[in-house]
Amino acid sequence: MLSYLQFGEDWFGPLRLFQFISIRAIFAGITAIIFGFVLGPKMIAVLRTFGAKQAFRDKDEVGDLAVLHEAKAKTPTMGGLLIFGSVLFSTLLWAEPNIYVITAMVVYIILTVVGFTDDFLKISKKNSKGLAGRYKLLGQLLATGVALFLLLGPFAESLSGTQERNLESSSKMLELWVPFYKDVLIQNMPIILAVVLFLFTLTGSSNAINLTDGLDGLAIGCTVTVALTYGIMSYASGNFVVSEYLRISWVPGTGELTVVCAALLGGSLAFLWYNAHPAEMFMGDTGSLAIGGLVGIIALMIHQPFTLIIVGGIFVMEAGSVILQVASFKSRGKRIFLMSPIHHHFELKGWKETKVVIRFWILSLLFAIIGLATLKLR
Repeated sequence: MLSYLQFGEDWFGPLRLFQFISIRAIFAGITAIIFGFVLGPKMIAVLRTFGAKQAFRDKDEVGDLAVLHEAKAKTPTMGGLLIFGSVLFSTLLWAEPNIYVITAMVVYIILTVVGFTDDFLKISKKNSKGLAGRYKLLGQLLATGVALFLLLGPFAESLSGTQERNLESSSKMLELWVPFYKDVLIQNMPIILAVVLFLFTLTGSSNAINLTDGLDGLAIGCTVTVALTYGIMSYASGNFVVSEYLRISWVPGTGELTVVCAALLGGSLAFLWYNAHPAEMFMGDTGSLAIGGLVGIIALMIHQPFTLIIVGGIFVMEAGSVILQVASFKSRGKRIFLMSPIHHHFELKGWKETKVVIRFWILSLLFAIIGLATLKLR
């Protein structure tokens, strides 16, 4: 926890810089990138040694897509462990451990374990089924329950600083804010509504990023723009002057989540280096489920869960395409897309994989810009 170096400024003046979140966020991002670059090749070698290859569906199930992705069969999965290590190490090193940072990391750890279990079962059983959906949902329910307990329970005071700050921050966790509206929509949400909101956001974000992870660099590239956007939003939410100017919710202490987002940004960029087409490793559910949960809990803690629908527009498109495809087939017996998630639809229409990925990155950037605009357009 190098943030405590700020207390040595009497001995060495420049150490006072470590009191600034912006400085520590920059260092967190750099640390995560270096961590990923250094350990990336070693992790790829280890995963190959243990035969951690993802099982793909055969041609009978996915048709021509199996031919398009035939070369990926030898690529190791579970690369999400590299992102996890980068984010966790950088966060522990540079963030001040308050209730928001701890909650974010606990949710991230729980869902990483769920995702790892799913990947491990796929590899060991040599099929694409993995962990049953009900057990994934159970893991997401556990993450939701633990997050609510930490944010609203008896430990919040001891982990938040002063009692006054704790009382203000805990009560704010029950506020409901929406984009484009300058005032709080609901001052004190009923606890049952808070539970539903947390569960829906965490499961929705987690599953949406999981569905997006189907092409080299697609999910992690879109994660880069989301992490950057929520880093900016976290800084604004935790800074009284900025939040007052933008007329957004001020939640004392959430500024430290900027460091977490910077670590995720750095870890994602490092992983993208190895996941760019042709991918040297996949993140697997170890990465996608956990990253979705991490982004979701950060959005909830800074009162921007509905903005995630805009910022994570690509993830919403991917999940929405699956929902529409299933609903259409069950109700009409017809498919809307050649295949869902929608990135496979464009592949089967003849788009090269790299073209699909880059165009989705462009859309992700545009969604991020629109999401940031909601901070001012109220």
